[in-house]
Amino acid sequence: MKLTRFRWWHIDQTLAIEADLFGVEQWSAAMFWNELANGHHYLVALDDAGDVTGYAGLAVQPPDEAWVQNIAVRRDAQRGGIGRQLLEALLAEAARRGIGRILLEVAVDNAPAQRLYAGYDFEPVGIRRGYYQPSNTDALVMMKSG
Repeated sequence: MKLTRFRWWHIDQTLAIEADLFGVEQWSAAMFWNELANGHHYLVALDDAGDVTGYAGLAVQPPDEAWVQNIAVRRDAQRGGIGRQLLEALLAEAARRGIGRILLEVAVDNAPAQRLYAGYDFEPVGIRRGYYQPSNTDALVMMKSG
């Protein structure tokens, strides 16, 4: 597995992962294009064949805040440490940029992701009611300082 910069040609494979994992709440191609156009820090995890197995993004908001936009791993590649590696790479980029506060949103019913984030010192700081649409699922806002 290799982490590399997310490029426009990764979007099609990313959309297939989005559809499988998030269904009607998936991101669109336009949303990924917008993230790339705005210069956000995005990575993909590629397998030996060069196929996308996961992706993650970090939106930096100067002077010292960043948001983890998404972290997703293809279903057949989950539980192999890819999500952890993607998160560690985002945290390293935030540290490189001197970011003091990193935030993210995670579905309140996604306990595995919450445990992953808690293992990296993210703590719950709020709830966004009905954040994920159309399911109306709440989002837990988590933050890591320092």
